[in-house]
Amino acid sequence: MDFFRNRIKIIDWYIISKYLGTFLYTLMLFVVVIVIFDLSEKLDDFLNARMTFWEVITKYYAGSIPFYVSMLSPLINFIAVIFFTAKMADQTEIVPILSGGVSFNRFLAPYFVSAFIIFAVNLAANLYVLPYTNRLKNSFENTYVKKNASSSKNNIHMKLDEKTYIYMDNFNNITLVGNKFSLDNFKGDVLTKKLVAEEIKWDSVKRSWKLINYSVRYIDGLKESMVIGGTKVKDTILDMRPDDFSAYDNIFQNLSNKELAYKIKKEKIRGAGIWNDLLFEQYRRYLEPLSAFVLTLIGVALSSRKVRGGVGLPLGIGILLSFAYIVMQQFAKMFSLKGGLSPLFSVLVPTLFFGILGYYLLRKAPK
Repeated sequence: MDFFRNRIKIIDWYIISKYLGTFLYTLMLFVVVIVIFDLSEKLDDFLNARMTFWEVITKYYAGSIPFYVSMLSPLINFIAVIFFTAKMADQTEIVPILSGGVSFNRFLAPYFVSAFIIFAVNLAANLYVLPYTNRLKNSFENTYVKKNASSSKNNIHMKLDEKTYIYMDNFNNITLVGNKFSLDNFKGDVLTKKLVAEEIKWDSVKRSWKLINYSVRYIDGLKESMVIGGTKVKDTILDMRPDDFSAYDNIFQNLSNKELAYKIKKEKIRGAGIWNDLLFEQYRRYLEPLSAFVLTLIGVALSSRKVRGGVGLPLGIGILLSFAYIVMQQFAKMFSLKGGLSPLFSVLVPTLFFGILGYYLLRKAPK
């Protein structure tokens, strides 16, 4: 405690409280507005699903509100820094601080303490909260909002391991049933076993697959044998899960860190075409919270000078730059998932670009 008393002064506590207070108040205000608009948009979906008020809260908004908070955090962080710093400059509070012998770098210290708190909370949320709350939000949207969208994935080819390949004509993500399933086992380049089934269905209780109307062909050189199951049902354990065939593009947001790491490991073998999606999601969880430091730096550099017109001009520039940051994030994501750009580079591009911009503005800021 003495460590903090000796190093964190009254002015530091003042800036930290202003920063975090403005951030939380603005964030809550934006979330309330978004929830109101979202409720008006999805009211028909809630009524059609015959959901009670409690079910709406626990099955949808318990998942969507954390998502909105995470999405808005960089924007609100930037606006909060610019707003209260510009207000301090307009009320001539910054000049006496710097004139009293405090260096500009020392003036930045409480800002970065606050930014670190926001960074730590966002990182913890990305890793341990959002994967679980996103399941509630995405489950509702996939079932009720995207009900007219296709729930099936067609022409599925997948490599399960070094010797096993599967094919399905289509897989329905609602019924968890696939049609025209086949499995090929190879020894080197030689086919040793071929299993075909009219239908394959996931048993969520046994956590295994049921093969319906199946047959198995065994090949040993010139010798062949056939087992025909007919209308019998065969339980089998395969190294695949229904979410491997998801038709929804938000499935990766639902995965815990352990599940995501496991999928990345499996994707190295399978080559199912989702490698960039998985890596982008993993890097995003760890690196996006760094925006708290970058946007804080830009915000202070932009708004620490007293300008004619009060807080309006720096606030307007800040909002413009915030949206530019979000647009750059979306473009980087698109180029990663569709254009083959490195997922790590795609996640870092907005932070690096605005970090360089922040350093330039900091050099130009009044000292």
